[in-house]
Amino acid sequence: MANEFTFSITTTRFDEDYAPSSSSRATTNFANLARGEHRRQNLRSALTMIDRRFNDLAHWDNPTRDRYTVELDIVTVELQFTAEGENQRFPLLEILDIQIVDQLTGERHQGIVGNNFSSYLRDFDFSVLLPAVNKDAKEFTVPDDFGNLHGLLFQHFLDSAAYQERFPMSPVICISVSTSKTYRRTENCHPILGVEYQQDEFSRTDEYFGRMGLQVRYFMPRGSVAPLAFYFRGDLLSDYSNLQLIGTISTMETFQKIYRPEIYNANSAAASIYRPSLERQDYSRTQIAYDRDERNQLAMTQGKYTEEHFVKPHGEVLKRWAAHYPAPVG
Repeated sequence: MANEFTFSITTTRFDEDYAPSSSSRATTNFANLARGEHRRQNLRSALTMIDRRFNDLAHWDNPTRDRYTVELDIVTVELQFTAEGENQRFPLLEILDIQIVDQLTGERHQGIVGNNFSSYLRDFDFSVLLPAVNKDAKEFTVPDDFGNLHGLLFQHFLDSAAYQERFPMSPVICISVSTSKTYRRTENCHPILGVEYQQDEFSRTDEYFGRMGLQVRYFMPRGSVAPLAFYFRGDLLSDYSNLQLIGTISTMETFQKIYRPEIYNANSAAASIYRPSLERQDYSRTQIAYDRDERNQLAMTQGKYTEEHFVKPHGEVLKRWAAHYPAPVG
């Protein structure tokens, strides 16, 4: 049954010439940066920030802090399956692949795939399904099977030939910490990832990624002002090289400074007990235009698109497939 669901992968270079294709998710943060009259400057500035942060963290044998440059590819994954006697296709998710170029030796290093994470089905789950379930509820409710289908499809993708032939290592997703939780600094400090933070309970996003088979840890790298959430399979601290971890940190910290400057471009670093907030005013804006309201509106639009073109018409096929797939880990 699982073999009926296969995947195709396409990539698009994310550079200052990037323009979203008609098939790319309109809500993806990359598309948001690449629109408007300042699109090229937005992209150039973001890429420069990534390179500078990478060289700041990879400082050994790098006295002029310009040894490395980071190349980024947007990885678009399409689900292919048979339903109603016909071949069906649906855009499943987008992630980001990193290549690291050593300009001193000419060597290229494979970075970590994952990083940013964008998904039509997640838009449906959070922007359509949850509001519908709670429309008339007295207390906020999350269905017991919330995120199950998304989690199974994601794990099926990671176990597929399409993924394993293309990417040698498990992905790491790196996003903002939750504004609904409190984080406490620990004594654990990694030479690259930095100081570890922990929280008393998982956020809804943590639980959702858990359905995808991903664990979470929170680290604040040297020079950062807030911890990042790292979602991963395996061992985050042992499975990846220093340069690979730096590639993910420099890329995703840059995007978070643009997307959530109240947290990641704050003028003071997170305290030992830290509650992230988007209401604080003590932060600096980057010179890069990003429309957060548009992103939220489009999430609902694309969630409804997923309901109309994927969840409702193929619900029985998806249910049968999920019933025959092993339960997710996490």
